[in-house]
Amino acid sequence: MKYLNLFFAAMLAMSAAFASPGAHGPNGEHLDGQTAATGAVATVPRIETFTEAFELLGHLSGGELSIMIDRYETNEPVLGGDLEVQYKDLKAMAKFHADLGDYAVDDPKLLAAISKPGTHALLFTLVAGEESDLLEGTLTVAEAADEHGHEHGVNRWLLAALAAAVLAVAAVFVARRRRQRKKA
Repeated sequence: MKYLNLFFAAMLAMSAAFASPGAHGPNGEHLDGQTAATGAVATVPRIETFTEAFELLGHLSGGELSIMIDRYETNEPVLGGDLEVQYKDLKAMAKFHADLGDYAVDDPKLLAAISKPGTHALLFTLVAGEESDLLEGTLTVAEAADEHGHEHGVNRWLLAALAAAVLAVAAVFVARRRRQRKKA
């Protein structure tokens, strides 16, 4: 029983290595300090732009380009307008979601084009009541999060350290058994 407790103590000591720098969470995010805090922000492509009359904030996630539009001077949301989004020769009308107060573009061709890594110049045509405006902005899509230069999975050094710990515990166990047999 003593040896079993010693084995579990060794395993507990080794468990700290599993959350060492470079460790990943369930969604691939880094768990080491500031990288984890900024990683989530960097993975969602965003666009911000404004004119004298309106400001626009959008993000590309969940299979759509979600867009919020406010009046520049008052921050009052612009609700129920008509919004067209253009990227190169592709155009799509955004659907207004009254429950969330945002506009959403879910056109598959447009989303496929602007989801590729790189910078994408977008043109927004807004008609809100008697007002209309053109807003231009750039959506930047980063490379996939998995392409950041290191392997995922179990580290070879970690496996070697774990094997060494198991062998050390086994050696202690064998040595004590031999001593007990000599005494008996």
